[in-house]
Amino acid sequence: MAVPVVNPSLNPVSETVETRSTTTRPRRRPTRADVLAIGAYVLLGVVVCLNYWADVNNRVSSHLPTDHSWFEWLFAHGAYSVQHLENPLFTARQNAPDGVNMMANTSLLGVTLPLAPLTMLLGPQVVYALYLGGALAATAGTSYWMLSRHLVRSRAAAFVGGAFLGFAPGIVHHANGQPNFVSNFLLPLIVVRVFRLVEPGRWRRNGLVLGLLVAYQIFINEEMLLLTALACLVVVIAYAAMRPRVAWARAGTFAAGLGVGGGVALLLTAYPIWFQFNGPQSYRGLQGGVFHSWGEDVVAFVTFPRDTIAGDEAVEATIGMTEQNTWFGWPLVLLSVVALALLVRRSLVARILAVLVVVFSVAALGPEIRFNGELTGIAGPWSYIPADLPLVEMMMPTRLTLVTTAALGVLLALAWDAVARSHRPPVPAPRAPEATVTDRRRLRWQHVVGYAAITLALLPLLPRPLPAEPVDAPPDFITSGAWRPYVPDGRTLVPVPIPSNVHGLSTLRWSALTGHEFPIPAGYFIGPNEDGEGVFGAPNRPTSTLIYQTMDAGELPEISDENRQQAVADLRFWRASVVVLGAHPREPVLRELLTALLGEPQRVDDVWLWDVRDRV
Repeated sequence: MAVPVVNPSLNPVSETVETRSTTTRPRRRPTRADVLAIGAYVLLGVVVCLNYWADVNNRVSSHLPTDHSWFEWLFAHGAYSVQHLENPLFTARQNAPDGVNMMANTSLLGVTLPLAPLTMLLGPQVVYALYLGGALAATAGTSYWMLSRHLVRSRAAAFVGGAFLGFAPGIVHHANGQPNFVSNFLLPLIVVRVFRLVEPGRWRRNGLVLGLLVAYQIFINEEMLLLTALACLVVVIAYAAMRPRVAWARAGTFAAGLGVGGGVALLLTAYPIWFQFNGPQSYRGLQGGVFHSWGEDVVAFVTFPRDTIAGDEAVEATIGMTEQNTWFGWPLVLLSVVALALLVRRSLVARILAVLVVVFSVAALGPEIRFNGELTGIAGPWSYIPADLPLVEMMMPTRLTLVTTAALGVLLALAWDAVARSHRPPVPAPRAPEATVTDRRRLRWQHVVGYAAITLALLPLLPRPLPAEPVDAPPDFITSGAWRPYVPDGRTLVPVPIPSNVHGLSTLRWSALTGHEFPIPAGYFIGPNEDGEGVFGAPNRPTSTLIYQTMDAGELPEISDENRQQAVADLRFWRASVVVLGAHPREPVLRELLTALLGEPQRVDDVWLWDVRDRV
């Protein structure tokens, strides 16, 4: 007698439409289909990063050039920490002399440290592009493994679901300069391990593996780990509501394994987490709850994303001011509604996916409902959440829809699998040959319609190569090492424009592309202000503010003796050795400003240089 599938490795969540024996275990050896799937994911990762490879050393993301440069700097930080055996949780190579708390920033240490040898060999630009495409493919690959081994029988179904989970519109959008949000390859493994905690007699081993995975994910992206934990919590609650007796019977084993996993993760990450919230340059929340209002636009759910073959950049002017975390397009939304309607009565997994989609889509709408770029005045779910609530205060509501994305990826796999497994009509009793032929024709058309619907919903979402733009290479003075005689130990090189979250993109790369050999003031990071709240970049000094104002105005302001005295005080605070101005669109006015503040410069190689060692 056939019973609903309950895969032992994902029990109790993996009841699907298919029926087979509970003793059936997933095949573990890689097959030709597995190799082809991974190869296709790798090829797609190359396509997404294609524009970078056209000139990998001198191109950055057109959408988020500052974030792109920040992550290049992070790869250099990992290499510097390994090469000099320094504590990677903190650095003084940026924002000198105060430094940067790397645990309190998106530091990607779980990636940059293991890849340090490769960064030393190839440079951060090449490693960034390699890793970005590789992370997309790896996420698709682990998702394919999860689906093919634990939820669906059809390898094609697993391939479709894995491709969506690795290259969904919201994920590809974050690939524009934010590789931490495409580094989700551990999350499918974590989800699988969570639901294996109920295996009798294996809770210690499963808990140990879960704890190790969670600890590692903390050093990749804590926010995605939090979203995954919230999703698992909703799944557990939904399952307990739908299968209360079974859930209660397994609760003890689950809790024991979860306790082991939590203990292991806490043991391994207790100090880094303490350092994140209590170490030097730590902070409490973001000033003004800057992200609290970033809810998802209702229209965004049915909009085609920019970086796909059906996307249009013009739509960003209306609803694209925040992140594009949904942007599924109307065909996929329509398909998802139909698939859920057809599957929820027959599949426990589909019912749980429906709960995830509704809960996280609604929760992502933020404090005020936004429709087609306009605030409607209708209160959203986040209007009832205090803006200063710990942890929540730093979250963007819109990113909750990344859970919706994951649920839709699994739903696509289930839908394809359901179509693939409907190849035989049920024949409970002898029937006329004409009826059998009719049933076969009907099923053939069901196959055609099912496969076509899924394919047509996904084709518009195929990603295009990410937009990239050229960026100036550092001056020869910097890359050749000609700066070395001017910067003794304990002193800084002050690049102009001084790096910040708005200005100084090119000069931040000076530090990244020279392997952090010299410290720089200010920079692009999150650190504390005078009240201990998190702000982007270092609090401006009077001289850096004057530099930025002059750049924006394009003309030299009147310079007073007070400005000159303050410049010397700021340079003394920064422990400056030299001030360096390279090629820049505002180079003439910046040279006039610095000359008015510090006197006539030297022309050394291809930069203007003010040697201030004797003055500060």
